[in-house]
Amino acid sequence: MLLVSTTSFTWYWIHKIFSFVKQAEYDWLELVLDKKNFDYWDWDYIKSLIDSFWVPVLSIRAPKRWLNEKLVDKIVKLALHLKAQNVTFTPPHYRDKNVSWYLKYLAKVKRENYISISVVNVEPKFILFIIPEHKDATLIQIKRISWDTALDISAIEHSSWMDILKAQKILWSSMKNVYFSDTHGPRKNLLPGQSWGGTSFLPLESFLMKLKANSYNWFITLDVAPKELWVWINERVLQNLEYFKNYYLKHFKWKK
Repeated sequence: MLLVSTTSFTWYWIHKIFSFVKQAEYDWLELVLDKKNFDYWDWDYIKSLIDSFWVPVLSIRAPKRWLNEKLVDKIVKLALHLKAQNVTFTPPHYRDKNVSWYLKYLAKVKRENYISISVVNVEPKFILFIIPEHKDATLIQIKRISWDTALDISAIEHSSWMDILKAQKILWSSMKNVYFSDTHGPRKNLLPGQSWGGTSFLPLESFLMKLKANSYNWFITLDVAPKELWVWINERVLQNLEYFKNYYLKHFKWKK
């Protein structure tokens, strides 16, 4: 299932985002919540857009900071109201004092609501070289929170012992979403194939083919920087959405 994340359209109103997704003939959208976009939390308004554009919200991504059990409940209630199938959470920041929502509560919520509650990997960063920026956030640790995960390709640190294919292998049985983008050196969240002479810097084609060979049937979500879509030019936005859809169909959906 091919989705596109609202973060790729930053600076547009949510109504315009639905319009882009509909015009580009994408079937589904991921709603990324934060404290600035109040409309995203208004389930009656979002439901009216879903009904108007016939573009379901199948996935929701929770804010990255300052969560607690009450806010988790509010997010899950929004997901259930919109009939979303998956909610993705980020491991808590080292400054967040409340981590019980993460270590204990997410698994409980999943059991009680029969909805996929995923935890996404984060880029391994350290404070003063020794303190992890996020708590309990290794690939193995996030898998054990609710046994559902999301793989953010841009957050994988590529080294001799880790790459996106190895990360996929570690998370495979638990993966419910893949946040898809290309990377070139320090540049992240690029459109695939746009970073290096028309080919992907990462083994993205092999990654998609591996997913297909293993019958992956959950979400692949386009999650690129807004400037990658050229969000200030509507025609370029539609062209780039069409480009990625064709890329996905070539390497994952169809055999050519």
